[in-house]
Order: sequence, then structure tokens, then C-alpha cells
Amino acid sequence: MTKRADALDALRGFAIITMILSGSIPFSGPASLPGWMYHAQLPPPTHTFNPNYPGITWVDLVFPFFLFSMGAAFPFALRKRIEQGASNFTIIFQAIKKGLLLVVFALFLQHSKPYAFSGNPESSHWLIALFGFVILFLIFYRYPEKFNSKLIIAVKILAGIIAIFFFSQLTYSKGSGFLLSRSDIIILVLANVALFGSIIWLFTKDNLLIRLSFLAFLLAFRITHNIEGSWTAWIWNLTPVPEIYKFYFLQYLFIVIPGTIVGDLIYKLINSNVNDKEPEKNVYAYLILLLSIFIIIWNLFGLYNRYLILNLTGTVLFLFLMFLIFSKTKSHLFMFYKSIFYWAAFWLLIGLSFESFEGGIKKDPSTLSYYLVTSGLAIFCLIAFSVVIDFFKKKKAINLLIENGQNPMIAYLSGSHIVMPILALTGLSSLLNYILINPWLGFLKGLTLTLLAALVTSLFTRNKIFWRS
Repeated sequence: MTKRADALDALRGFAIITMILSGSIPFSGPASLPGWMYHAQLPPPTHTFNPNYPGITWVDLVFPFFLFSMGAAFPFALRKRIEQGASNFTIIFQAIKKGLLLVVFALFLQHSKPYAFSGNPESSHWLIALFGFVILFLIFYRYPEKFNSKLIIAVKILAGIIAIFFFSQLTYSKGSGFLLSRSDIIILVLANVALFGSIIWLFTKDNLLIRLSFLAFLLAFRITHNIEGSWTAWIWNLTPVPEIYKFYFLQYLFIVIPGTIVGDLIYKLINSNVNDKEPEKNVYAYLILLLSIFIIIWNLFGLYNRYLILNLTGTVLFLFLMFLIFSKTKSHLFMFYKSIFYWAAFWLLIGLSFESFEGGIKKDPSTLSYYLVTSGLAIFCLIAFSVVIDFFKKKKAINLLIENGQNPMIAYLSGSHIVMPILALTGLSSLLNYILINPWLGFLKGLTLTLLAALVTSLFTRNKIFWRS
């Protein structure tokens, strides 16, 4: 595996790009797509939220895949600081700082989204989105080391003050002014689990059993928080600043912590300095690649259509086939695949065992099965990317994913704050609307917007322009 862990970047980039795509495809009207193209709990044609409707689609994988990749990155970021001599106190302080900056990102991002003002944004709303991008750029741009540190801090603070004042003067569709309650929920969840997940990893980096015990406690809270008078209910509902923190958000640690385990294994592989003298046969690599992809598709098909017995039977069969293949491999890279395959199988099978719990697997409200199944599927996706990049050496084939994964903050808003405003202000978005005459042409429009957003992020990455919290 490459020193940069390109497969992990590819997984992160894949999550962000598909997240953009899921938000760009037609949601209503003549271009409404089949149900499996949307969140399972928002079926067409009305897209009325149905919390009792079980199942998942590919759209329901994008957020957990991103969370998983974030957790897998903790060992790299935090071990680097440890090697630089940072104390636990310093690392925790930096984690708190990062969490708060992500909250700022969530607030300013949501306050500058055109659709926060109107379902049919005007030119002024698109200009506000561009203004929001500039503000966020000033705050989160990773300035070159040659820049004066005091000047950088002054610029960031000034940009924040200007943003708060500016947004406080605006009228939104749901209330006026700058509100803590108006934030991007995805980034807000990331802020919470980034803080607590990094602290958990820091104190359990050498003890996997203790790290896993946190999941046991989370499970206990999940089961007992509805019991009136229990101390777990008190902690669950203890929310000093509900706009920023809720204990419920920490349930996504069921995805982040498995990510940290795989991240540790990736870190160990990269720093092992072992080169395989005899690489595995191509046929084994092709089989692992195809089975990894097929397991993901199979579970989406089975769980969405509620073929639960068939899905479980097929999953066990495919896992057994992968086990047989790994038993014939001996290279260092494939031993790594084997080690994370065991974790993938573990989380997936445990998740499928919990499928009937809480009314079936669902993203919203998210169920225990959802966390565990998607953790397992994220590992299979990671294996697939690694086979392409590290075994077949075809990094260029998915370089767009990698470049977006290396610059996730810009990638996340490149569509809403760069591509769409430019298209709207130039009138090009109206031309794209002409193809909304049938469902799949509407999907083509969404695909076009997503590709443009990905290319914009790639341009920033290639020019070494990164955002960091």
C-alpha cells in the first residue's frame, strides 16, 4: 500500500462524490427516479418520510462510508502528533479546536446555502453562496508556513466576525438572522464524532479491547435511554447546547470506531517496510475485487427488497468464498486484506443479526443494524479500491476520487457553493433543466453537476490548495 494510503483517500472521495450525486439527482416532478435511487425512507413519487419503512439504498451508504474513512484517518493524524512529541493534553486541545472549527464550518455553510433562503433561489442567493465560499476559504485555507501566523489568525477572526454580522442581517425561509440551530447536520455530526472518536483512539491506541468496550457502553445507552428515571436516560438527554451537541450523535461512533481499527492496520502495513517478492496471482486479485463489490451490491439488493433470508445466505456464501481465496494467498498485501476482511465479515454479520431489531435496518432513524452493516460494507469498498490501486497499480483510473478525498472540505461544498452558483448566474443551469423530461436524463443532469464539482475540487488539490480544520 502506498505511503499516502491512497485507497483510504479514494474511499473518502467516493463517499463525498456520491453524496453530491445523491443531492443532485431529481427529487420530484417528471424526472423522479426509482425508489432505490433515493434514501429508502423517502420513496418516490411523493418522497414523504416514512420512518417505518426498512431497507437501505446506495444513497444510505455515502455518509457512513465518509464517517468510516474519517475514523480510519485518526491513527495517521494522531500518531504523527505523538511522534512530534505532543502531549495527550495538547492533542485533546487540538481535537476540541478541530471540533469547534467543524461546528463553525457547519454554521457558515448552512447560512450561505441558496436553498436556505428559498426553494427557488434568486441571483442574490447564489451570490451569497459565493460569498460564503470566500469566507470559508479565508477561515479554513491551509496557509503556507511562510505566512505570518499572527496575521493568519487575524484574517480568520475577521472573516468570522464579518460572516456572523452579514448572515445576521439576512432573512431565511425558516427565521431571520444568524442562528446556532441553522447548521449543516452532516458536518455537525462529524464535529461530534471527530472530537470523541479521536479522544477514544488516543487513550486506547494500544488496547483494542478497551476501545471495543466503548461500543458495548454505547449499546447499553441505546437500549436503556428510554427507561424513565435511569441515569443513562439522564446522560442521553443532557444537552447543554442542543444546537451543537447531542448524545445521540455519538451513536455514529459505531461506524467511526471500526474505522479506527482498520486505520491502525493500514498504518501498520504502510510502516512495515515489507516488500512482497512474489506477488499473488492476478486471478486471486480479480476474485477479491469482484466479490468485494458484489457483497456490497448484494446486500443493498437484499435489504432494500427485504429478501432477508436470501440476503443472509448469499452473504455467508460469498464470505466463505473470500475466506477460501485468502487461505491460498501469502503475500504481505493480501495478509492485510485478510485481516481487514475478518473485521468486515464480523461487522456485517453482526449487523445482519441485528436487522430485525428496531424495526429493520434504516438510515433515518438510524438503527444499530445500519451502523454495523455499513461499517462492514465500507471495509469491502476499501479492499476493492486497494486492489485497484496497490495491486493492479491503476491509481490513475480513480485519481479523481483520490484527489477529492484528499480535499474533503472543498469537495463537500464545491457543488453548492461554486458550480451551482456559477451555472445559475450565467444562465447555464436553465439549459440543463431542459433535459428534465424523463428520469434518466434527469440523472444525467445530476451526474454532470457532480462531475463538475469533482473536477473543481481536483483543480484545487492539484494546485496544492487545501482546507483544514
